[in-house]
Amino acid sequence: MRQRPRGDSRGILAPGRLLRQVRFRRHLPAPALRPWVEHYWLVDWELTEPFAQQVVPHPAVNVVFRRDGDGPESGEVAGVGLTLFSITLTGTGRVSGVQFRPGGFHPFWRGSVAELTGRRRPLADLAEHWPPARDHTGGVCDGTDADRCRRLDELLTGWKPQTVDPATDEVIRLVEEIRTDRTVLRVDAFARRHGLTTRRLQRLFLDRVGVGPKWVIRRYRIQEVIEQAADGTAPDWARLAADLGYSDQAHLVREFTAATGMSPAAYTRSLA
Repeated sequence: MRQRPRGDSRGILAPGRLLRQVRFRRHLPAPALRPWVEHYWLVDWELTEPFAQQVVPHPAVNVVFRRDGDGPESGEVAGVGLTLFSITLTGTGRVSGVQFRPGGFHPFWRGSVAELTGRRRPLADLAEHWPPARDHTGGVCDGTDADRCRRLDELLTGWKPQTVDPATDEVIRLVEEIRTDRTVLRVDAFARRHGLTTRRLQRLFLDRVGVGPKWVIRRYRIQEVIEQAADGTAPDWARLAADLGYSDQAHLVREFTAATGMSPAAYTRSLA
């Protein structure tokens, strides 16, 4: 079990620019929640002019609470994002977010996570379908970091996750292997490695993660490319393409451009 939150910037476009504009930090949840929750992420901002940020989403569900200025606090469930996520922040505000481990939202949702894929659902609209949504009464964005994390712990614990769920445990392990093992390139070979049929692996991922295993493999690889270029220094694209299993450099360029809206060369230039 992790002893500290992830420190990478995978998926965040121009992370240095983000950190110059807002206060962004991650914290681990209570130990009992760590099998399902990757981390909490907190963002505060006081801006004199609008700031736009883009993110190539992880294959994970997020629950996000936000307050702009002195306005009311809102909450939403954000399913796995299939496209580039863009947001413009203005004035002052706060966000307290929960990033679940891929597959980790299923014990709370207890239905097919694919129902949420590509969608952002306000908690207020989910209350009839999903009773835990009624538990949000505000205050998640108030106080110190410790206060905010404690409130998130209390909220998620109150949602009573399904603690015995072998299929979710299995898919969480499988996704973590894809994330960390560069040799995982093909769905059929990965299924055979674990004694699964390709069909069962696909159904497991769609139900628990919300997207198929091929999409997860491709998303983690492109996020690694983004992180490699995060300092504005162009890596050896041909070597990186070979290391990550792309057929050639042109293949990497097509995938990167489709995910981010710009070529790798244009991205590194934008960072400079």
